[in-house]
Amino acid sequence: MTQTQPFAAIFDLDGTLVDSFDAHWRSWHAMCARHGVNLPRELFVRSFGMRNDRIIDLYWREDGKVPPDAALAAQYADEKEALYREMVAHDFPAMTGGRDLLARLHDAGWMLAVGTSGPPENLRVAVDGLDAGRFFHTEVCGRDVEHGKPAPDIFLKAAERMGIPPGRCVVVEDAVPGIQAAHAAGMPCIAICSEGHTHEELAAAERVIDRFEDLTVEAMRALLGLNSRKL
Repeated sequence: MTQTQPFAAIFDLDGTLVDSFDAHWRSWHAMCARHGVNLPRELFVRSFGMRNDRIIDLYWREDGKVPPDAALAAQYADEKEALYREMVAHDFPAMTGGRDLLARLHDAGWMLAVGTSGPPENLRVAVDGLDAGRFFHTEVCGRDVEHGKPAPDIFLKAAERMGIPPGRCVVVEDAVPGIQAAHAAGMPCIAICSEGHTHEELAAAERVIDRFEDLTVEAMRALLGLNSRKL
């Protein structure tokens, strides 16, 4: 008898498992200010979840400046991420209920992955801060793929590494680019309405929640049989 493949859940980090909105906002704002770029909060919210190279290009263009070349953009991104890690190291902002959900899914036999646009250093800080390394079968970051979110590459790479078809994977996200990436990968998406987001903004997800305590393993399993219908 052929054994049924397990289900899998792929979790974003920033704004999903890590309540990192404020730290990212402050670190992006500080880095941009150092280099004479005005960063409105609304633009930051709109870019949340994108890969750093796209974010920097967007911020410079929106402020009427010529975007830096790839080498300088990478330097600015490293500068910003160092500021971010310094901020969260003093008081790691875990999302309430996130680690408990990981444990429940793990105990139910699900395969679990991280799929983040952030750099590997941030991924490591987050997984260690959550004390969740034992739960994840694989971890994918923005440097592992050619295209970041909203392209599907990150989530497809995570599914490939786990050996699970995309149709048996659920994505848990908090931002529009992540929802778009999940759908482009052929995966349903649960969106957590974290700081800086609204239910209306995240309405394209198959389900929008306010907290992880509202989410059961059974509801996630059911979502995989619903296609595009809402829970």
